[in-house]
Amino acid sequence: MWPELSPDKQDSLCQQDDHSQGGDTSTWSWPNLPEDIWCLIHSLMPLRDSARSACVSRTFLCSWRCHPKLIFSEETLGLKQKEGQNIDIARGFTSRVDHILKNHSDTGVKILKFVIRDHYNVDTCHLNSWLQKAVTPGIEEVTLLLPTKHRKMYEFPCSALLDGRGNSIWYLYLTNCAFRPPVGFDCLRSLAKLHLYGVCITGDELGHLISNCFALEELEVSCCMKLICLEIPFWLERLSCLTVSQCDKLRVIKSTAPHLSIFDFFGEPVQLVLGESSKVKDLRVGYSFAPNAVSYAITKLPFIAPHLETLTVYSFCERVSTPMVADKFIHIKHLNIYFEGAVTPAYDYLSLASFLDACPVLESFILSVDQSDMRHDSVFEDPSSHLRQIPEHRRHERLKKVQIDGFCSAKSIVELTCHILKNATSLESLTLDCIFGADAVGESVRCSAPESGKCMPTSRRIILEAHKALGAVKRYIVEKVPSSVKLHIGGPCTRCHVMDVMLPQVSNM
Repeated sequence: MWPELSPDKQDSLCQQDDHSQGGDTSTWSWPNLPEDIWCLIHSLMPLRDSARSACVSRTFLCSWRCHPKLIFSEETLGLKQKEGQNIDIARGFTSRVDHILKNHSDTGVKILKFVIRDHYNVDTCHLNSWLQKAVTPGIEEVTLLLPTKHRKMYEFPCSALLDGRGNSIWYLYLTNCAFRPPVGFDCLRSLAKLHLYGVCITGDELGHLISNCFALEELEVSCCMKLICLEIPFWLERLSCLTVSQCDKLRVIKSTAPHLSIFDFFGEPVQLVLGESSKVKDLRVGYSFAPNAVSYAITKLPFIAPHLETLTVYSFCERVSTPMVADKFIHIKHLNIYFEGAVTPAYDYLSLASFLDACPVLESFILSVDQSDMRHDSVFEDPSSHLRQIPEHRRHERLKKVQIDGFCSAKSIVELTCHILKNATSLESLTLDCIFGADAVGESVRCSAPESGKCMPTSRRIILEAHKALGAVKRYIVEKVPSSVKLHIGGPCTRCHVMDVMLPQVSNM
């Protein structure tokens, strides 16, 4: 709003302009537009610009008093944090929000957002007052972003949603507070998107909240440590997307929502019950501390989510090789596996062929490997050993696209790649990125920071492994690629990752 003026000066400036602009309007060359058009233009301005323009125009001043977007943050209020000035910023934030809401007409608010930082020291009574003032009938979006310290000291006032004021809200995003809707709470009838981060709410309270949200389409709960059981009732017919992450005490997730199609879960393992009629087609799953997520996925998920079409698995610690299974993912077309943590040397990447076998209609496969902890035997360590092949193996007849990010010189990864080339009879594209995170795969020079002309700092160990991986591609992979397959090789940057690497001189196998 007014970065260089104190709140008192801001008030006097607006009052002065409000009473004095009448005699000066002739000097302004305003286009001759209807007042409602000017109000529309004004409503589309950012909060800071909208406040400034209200100081020079009576038309804008009138529309300012019913401005539809009230977004209160350090940026929109013109507050710049400087060293040693936290107290002034805290006082300025409270004063400016008070001033704006005091002069607002209590009508027309569509979007309300508070971004409150740790050093603002906003009193909870101020928060309650602001919400009671700004949440009015017709409001559509409410966002309250609080610092972590408020998690145990502030409870969102459910009373602010009573008397029909919450029935027009379609988007609600709360962080780091307590939210305790009582039994029979039915004040969010239009709610389509609900995001809760760090919110103290029990499973029963969340059930009370969503039980009457018949328009709910998207539910996301993260770091909600009071949740033990999450149940999604069958009458939420519009719910299509569910995200649950880092709710450490959560033990059970049950959903009978008939049209839930996208489900993301990240955290410790839970009992997952989706029902026999589950229509989940896109599932992303990652377990924070439990090992062997890939093995869990291939053995358990065919029964839990039988209609999957896209499966993404994040493994933070894989200790055992992927087993062969009799059950199939008969609908999966896209499989993505990300090894984002330690993969023990005992893990055999070639065993991932069993996952490909379990997906008979698979069309694309993405594998991501963390090169920073490559402890597997290199394909160059024993030049006399031959690459393994799996005899009488199932053909991957529909697999068209394969991408391996972080391709390394591990012998079992080279063997997996050769296996795919032999058995994927419809393969159209193979991408091997030898240095994970670089851009423009396939170009000779591909700096990950093109504007500065230099790649981001990368350890010598990773660069050395990338050169070895590129050597493995040239020696063992290239000649096996059919002419019908487009091969994309992402090698180390030829500008930033130059390194002398001596590879064993052995004949191709």
